[in-house]
Amino acid sequence: MMLRENFFKQNGGIMLQQRISRDGGSHDQAKVFTIEELKRATNNYDESRIIGKGGYGTVYKGVLSDNIIVAIKRSKLGDQTQAQIEQFINEVVILSQINHRNVVKLFGCCLETEIPLLVYEFIPNGTLSDHIHNKGKSLAFTWDIRLRIATETAEALSYLHSAASVPIIHRDVKPMNILLDDNYVAKVADFGASKLIPIDQIELATIVQVTLGYLDPEYLQTNQLTYKSDVYSFGVVLVELLTGKKALSFDRPETESNLAIYFLYSLKEGRLFQVLDENLLLNDVPSEIIQVSKLAERCLRVKSDERPTMKEVAIELQRILASMVQKYPWVQSSSNEDEGEYLLKELTNDYERTNDGNVSSSTFDTMSKHTMLPIASGR
Repeated sequence: MMLRENFFKQNGGIMLQQRISRDGGSHDQAKVFTIEELKRATNNYDESRIIGKGGYGTVYKGVLSDNIIVAIKRSKLGDQTQAQIEQFINEVVILSQINHRNVVKLFGCCLETEIPLLVYEFIPNGTLSDHIHNKGKSLAFTWDIRLRIATETAEALSYLHSAASVPIIHRDVKPMNILLDDNYVAKVADFGASKLIPIDQIELATIVQVTLGYLDPEYLQTNQLTYKSDVYSFGVVLVELLTGKKALSFDRPETESNLAIYFLYSLKEGRLFQVLDENLLLNDVPSEIIQVSKLAERCLRVKSDERPTMKEVAIELQRILASMVQKYPWVQSSSNEDEGEYLLKELTNDYERTNDGNVSSSTFDTMSKHTMLPIASGR
């Protein structure tokens, strides 16, 4: 018990309790879990409960005493300075207050272990990467589903950049960090590399920490992290959705190993159709794909000041999705009526939002001969 108490203090437990008390016990405040609660939830971290492993640690599926299913993240051991602990507590408080349906919810943490444990909302349908790069799944992963997921992801990043109480740069935007629920609703996850940005700052000097293939070339040269670094990474995600290829692969010819560079070259040479994912089963290139490709090109520009903001990207994707709704009335748009109000006000005149917010997929006669996967209601 003394050891647990020492860990609790070392990990900023008293600081977190003070922050929670100061916030007046709001509904969205971070919950502090005990060791026993999380051991019971994971059957003592049984290997069968592991749902993911990565550079930052291991993620377990857990069931809390009230039957809520959660994802519990155990980070790898590492020395922590007092400044890092203060930053961690600050991030826990802020991230737990983020309430956007396309951002994975942080419920709280456990500070009674050597390295703190984080408790997140559980998302059951795997990562976007699974669905793009798994042949069995990608056949059912049709263009309208991909466009909606891109739109929802852009809305979430736009929210983090400009509408959260403290602006957040995600810093590791990639398909592995975009989770999907059973209705293919996108959830941006894994804030292990994120940086909270003071409101009066637009850039931050940091050690470069982004996955290869998604790395903003300007960030690599200057070490200056900006909101536009996320825009570049999101541009690569758009290209993956369009092509079905991984961002970086040395199994491909040298000229094609870096997907972003190869895509930009193909676009310039007028060979877009040749690089699109064959699982989309297209006979020609629909206007929506051409527009998304042009948007991806803008996101991938080397100079950050030539890239759009995430808010501009989200608005453009909403417009493209709205155009599809108008062209194919059986397709419904997806709108974040509560959390995304700041963004959607600018789009009110573009299209009529549906009541349930689902995308109902069907066959696009001029786009594909493929029967699209219907998406159930119940978001």
